[in-house]
Amino acid sequence: MTAAYLTRIIPDPRSPQARRDTRTAVDLHRRLMSLFPDNAGPDPRARFGVLHRTEDTPTGPHLLIQSNHHPDLTKLPTTYGTATTKPLDTLLEALRPGLTIRYRCVASPVRKPGATTRAAYKLPAVVALTGTAADEWWLRQADAAGLNITNLHAQPLDTAHGTRTPHSGDRQRIHHTRTRFDGTATVLDPEQLRTKILEGIGRGKPYGCGLLSIAPARPEPQ
Repeated sequence: MTAAYLTRIIPDPRSPQARRDTRTAVDLHRRLMSLFPDNAGPDPRARFGVLHRTEDTPTGPHLLIQSNHHPDLTKLPTTYGTATTKPLDTLLEALRPGLTIRYRCVASPVRKPGATTRAAYKLPAVVALTGTAADEWWLRQADAAGLNITNLHAQPLDTAHGTRTPHSGDRQRIHHTRTRFDGTATVLDPEQLRTKILEGIGRGKPYGCGLLSIAPARPEPQ
């Protein structure tokens, strides 16, 4: 099975680099990718399986980064904050049919209408989904990930945004509507679930979308 690591970075609010990185999704993406080897081909994020999201906590934002390569945390500025990495292999290997888990995924639910529908309703190529439509999108994604959702709470989040300049030199605006999905589920297909955890879900993966986190559900109190 492919190795998997989870890194938690607790940025120091006094760090100007950390404050700058949290302003746009593009700046944060660049910072996180700097922790992995250079010259990794045309898509280093996919090669190293890098997925991330920002978690709001009572003490401030934490950064969660999942990867298939151990990040080099010494590349963070010395005043950036604290960071730790742990393997996820034991958790992934313990998955079995019937296991009840808790899940969290910040994702960018969208649909891509066909050309005829776009022309008839003057729609863009990608339509962001919210509300019930976003919930239905998540249920389809969960089914494809080998999960049976038993509880779902969805919360809209701020849009992931920024401006990037690819090798073509043309500036591109990044804009991903985000929803956080939390709840409980039953594992139906462990292999499908492992694959989706490692690959991520939906679009916007370089910019804080698609990381599916799971943990065994605690037994209900008697």
